[in-house]
Amino acid sequence: MDIDIIPPQSPPPVAHAHTLSMVVKSFKGRRNVEVHLFRGRWSEADEASLPWSDLIDGPVPGHGEAARRLVMEAFTDAERDRVVDYLKAQYSTRLTAIRSMPLCFPVPAGLCGLSEAQPGKSVGFIDFEKIPSYRLDLPLRGYFDLSLHPPIVGE
Repeated sequence: MDIDIIPPQSPPPVAHAHTLSMVVKSFKGRRNVEVHLFRGRWSEADEASLPWSDLIDGPVPGHGEAARRLVMEAFTDAERDRVVDYLKAQYSTRLTAIRSMPLCFPVPAGLCGLSEAQPGKSVGFIDFEKIPSYRLDLPLRGYFDLSLHPPIVGE
């Protein structure tokens, strides 16, 4: 399994600064499906404590709720490391890659979080807390789009 963790080039302005994804060898009839991982919830106090005017670039329509969500869905160093360790231990034979990279700050105001996506025919979410073997105290979720991956049947 390839593990690629790209560190930030300079210290990030907030702790929630790391994106994380995994590539599943075989998932729902597709091969090498990339699943973008994110924090599924957070405290209002945690969100309110951040310096949003420094974190979001450009006009913030509706007080930047969508861009705020993108930052709050990101992982801290410790959370990222715990998730990577969990994935390595639990899914080492099912994953081809785990990747992490830092967010670029300030985040453009027009971006939105992964939780904004609407599930549909090919788009969906994994709620890790519903998996019986999930043991982290982190509300981990995953977003995937099967339309980006060819079906296994054709191979």
